Amino acid sequence: MKKLFKGFAVAAALTVSAGGALNAHASTESLDKILEQVKQNRISEGKINKAREQEFLSDRADKQALLNKAKRDLAAEKARGERLNKEFKQNEVTLAEKETELLNAQGTLGEMFGVVRRNAAEAIGAIEASIISAEKPGRSEVLRSLAAAKELPTTRELEELWIAFQTEMTESAKISTFESEVAELSGDINVKQVTRVGNFNLVTKDGYVVYDAENKQIVPLGKQPSSDVLATVADLLSTSADQYTPFVVDPTRGAILRLNTQRATVEERWHQGDTVGYIITALLALGALIAVVRFLDLMLVGAKIKAQIKNANNPSDSNPLGRILKVYHDNKNQDVENLELKLDEAILRETPRIEAGINIIKILAAIAPLLGLLGTVVGMILTFESITLFGTGDPKIMAGNISLALVTTALGLIAALPLILLHAIVAGRSKSILHILDEQSAGIVAAHAEKERA
Repeated sequence: MKKLFKGFAVAAALTVSAGGALNAHASTESLDKILEQVKQNRISEGKINKAREQEFLSDRADKQALLNKAKRDLAAEKARGERLNKEFKQNEVTLAEKETELLNAQGTLGEMFGVVRRNAAEAIGAIEASIISAEKPGRSEVLRSLAAAKELPTTRELEELWIAFQTEMTESAKISTFESEVAELSGDINVKQVTRVGNFNLVTKDGYVVYDAENKQIVPLGKQPSSDVLATVADLLSTSADQYTPFVVDPTRGAILRLNTQRATVEERWHQGDTVGYIITALLALGALIAVVRFLDLMLVGAKIKAQIKNANNPSDSNPLGRILKVYHDNKNQDVENLELKLDEAILRETPRIEAGINIIKILAAIAPLLGLLGTVVGMILTFESITLFGTGDPKIMAGNISLALVTTALGLIAALPLILLHAIVAGRSKSILHILDEQSAGIVAAHAEKERA
């Protein structure tokens, strides 16, 4: 404001000077008005500044009052803290004295109380994991309260502990049937009739189930044991209470059954043979199919030959002997040597048809173990490759390749053994037919020679 008035005064002075310069006869009344206005403005400005000063002094007094109040509060809180600290220390001393008095008052009961709490704490885990808890849940609540208690147990609480142990022992000797919720592998929960065999196993009509103590739920096994084991479950469920029946018990309360779920089935082991195993299986199927077809064909040919022997004067083209007899009838006028050659030629012509496919079975029987050996070599190569890449720290990494090596070897032998047997059966049957043809041919030649001598 001062700068504004100064500027205004200078401007007015310049205006007056300029007016004087421009017009020497200007009136002085306007200058007086300006002077009067400047004086009035100076008086107003002084009043405003005075009011501001009074306001500042008033605020300063208020702030000083607040500061004094805060200092008094701080001093009071410090005094309160010291007082509480002393009380806390005194309470600690009092508690220690009271605990000492309590121990002295407990005497030998204190030792008993410790034993009760220790045994209750140890029994909590055993009873919660017990299969009996699937039928009788909530037994661990009393034990849990005893283990966490800070006071001497009452007579009723000690009886509850006794009853808990006695119930566990008594129910371990019983076979009990009850209804309970069973979680299925699909996630559904159904109410089923469950049979408990002591403290060892739980079974339903679908097989073995196990008790999940963590979730307090009965769940099925991922894979049931073999059919002979499951048969004992069916026998147990169908046996009355006054009868005895064999039953396979898992004494580890389901641990062995869980391990059994990780055991590979026959199909899973077959798949472990991978591509080589599939080829060996295909060879076995092909050889078996050829053997069956050839065996049935030779059986049919043998039956026709037997029928032809009974009707030798009417040879038929539907069987090898009939075709040989037809050669004889067509060459009756030939001498013995030529007739024998004609018959030998006919037999040689029939031989490939009779022995068709037999050598293929033999070859397949020889190839199968060689393929198994190939799978073994491939599996060992992959095993060494795994060792090179991942080391020997985790045997599971090598297990798959070792399974490939061993499974293919087993598959090769499994395929070769029946193929060799089938080859022997079919080859024996074909030799039997060829023997009949040779025998009949020799008989024809002998009869023809006797006719020539006669």
